[in-house]
Amino acid sequence: MGRSTTFDRDDVVRAARDVFWARGYGEAGIAELEEATGVKRSSLYHAFGSKKGLFAAVASAYLDDVVRTRIDPLRRADAGPAALADYIREMREAISAGPSGCLLLNAACAPVVDDDPDVRDLVVAYTDELRAAIGAGVALARPDLSAASCAALSEVCSSLVISALAVARVDRDAAIQSLDAVPRTLDAWESAA
Repeated sequence: MGRSTTFDRDDVVRAARDVFWARGYGEAGIAELEEATGVKRSSLYHAFGSKKGLFAAVASAYLDDVVRTRIDPLRRADAGPAALADYIREMREAISAGPSGCLLLNAACAPVVDDDPDVRDLVVAYTDELRAAIGAGVALARPDLSAASCAALSEVCSSLVISALAVARVDRDAAIQSLDAVPRTLDAWESAA
């Protein structure tokens, strides 16, 4: 008869998230994950299958608890023209508070993405979701633009945000510069004739 789980799965996922977020997937060792979660290696493997399985659970929770809580205001029916500026301000504050950057974009630079198509698909779906939310924010902020011009501006703004999140871990100043460029670009973008 198998042993029953004696830990709270959500607590373990949150503790592991902090390790993966601070250290990256490749640098997070199983001993460090054991220490952070208070759960032995065998129990972690029993519950999650592997380090990758634990990371997949962490990534899923990260999307729900961190990413979507930040981008949902961009997608709400009652969102206004300032929604994108509010999002950029919140991201700027988060990056200023600590150099961790984005858990999923940090993982995108690790071998786990090459080795695991499920994790790769998760990262791609995340960036697609982020781009769509920023696109919605751009459309609200610049209703004067044609669809083509809005799409191009959305891609530029999304790229600036993704760049900021990707470099925040190693160069917080560069990340903030990328975020600061979003509202300037949004204001300066000219509609196509």
